[in-house]
Amino acid sequence: MVHQEVTLIRDCPATLIPAGDAVTLPEGSRVFVSQALGGTVTVRADSGLFRIAGSDIDALGKEAVDQLRHDENVDAGETGEFSEALLWDSLKTCFDPEIPINIVDLGLIYDLQSREGENGKYSVDVKMTLTARGCGMGPVIADDARAKLESLPQVESAKVDIVWDPVWTPQMISPEGRKKLGIE
Repeated sequence: MVHQEVTLIRDCPATLIPAGDAVTLPEGSRVFVSQALGGTVTVRADSGLFRIAGSDIDALGKEAVDQLRHDENVDAGETGEFSEALLWDSLKTCFDPEIPINIVDLGLIYDLQSREGENGKYSVDVKMTLTARGCGMGPVIADDARAKLESLPQVESAKVDIVWDPVWTPQMISPEGRKKLGIE
């Protein structure tokens, strides 16, 4: 579905990239799908670049939804028992809407802590940064990370804080991320 042009079949809530402003793309708009990762879609329209949440991908039409669901099922792993690796894997399903690299391999996650509660479920705290201080998408990406963690059956709550120390640099990109970007 990536690199495909589609016509929206209904008005579609979206987030303007990089400002982070909520907008509505009108029915009939022609958009070019530039990225479909982690359950969200990044589209380019005449008026800019937009992120469409997973709950609104039906606006792209049945064929696009079917393709996205297929891709998500291929990417979905088993949750299994609770572990730190499970949390990291969950965060790897969150993507910057402009860069086709997950937030872990992009080097945005600075700290990940979990605590088991009395009920056997876990509370998770994450410290993350952004590639640029003025990026309006920060709250959107942080909320996506929180929602992915809270979707795990073993997690009762998750908190994701955006921090600026240390300042992110491209050297923080993992070897896997560098390979995907072609900057080995």
